Amino acid sequence: MHNDPAVIDEMLHNAYTIAVVGMSNKAWRASHNIGRYLASSGYRVLPVNPVLQSIDGQPCFPDLDAAQAAAQSETGKGIDLVDVFRASEHVPPVVDDVIRLGIKYLWLQDGVVHEEAVARARTAGVKCVQNDCIFRQHARLVADH
Repeated sequence: MHNDPAVIDEMLHNAYTIAVVGMSNKAWRASHNIGRYLASSGYRVLPVNPVLQSIDGQPCFPDLDAAQAAAQSETGKGIDLVDVFRASEHVPPVVDDVIRLGIKYLWLQDGVVHEEAVARARTAGVKCVQNDCIFRQHARLVADH
């Protein structure tokens, strides 16, 4: 399925708090660099990785429930967008959490595709992008303005 450029622009303009599921503490990993890029671009980034305590001195959350609770306690609002750096087969439980927690936006990074889970998310009112890079799209948006 083709990603809607208007939805991409809406996500990048309206999201403030982004949970990065599968963020790594290894500097050579795309998830690490893109998480840092998003934070340096003004987004509030919440790393989600059950095996890490922190990334670059920032708390890392074991799951979306913990990240959502932290976002709500800090800002009074929850997560706006979930950016997924996990293999495609791990997407359905992430979608379950996104729907249950009422998160508006779901972004699946390059190579991450799960048509059935994305269709379920869209049916629940979640706006989705799959198989695209949030860094690349944000950089394009910045260059266009």
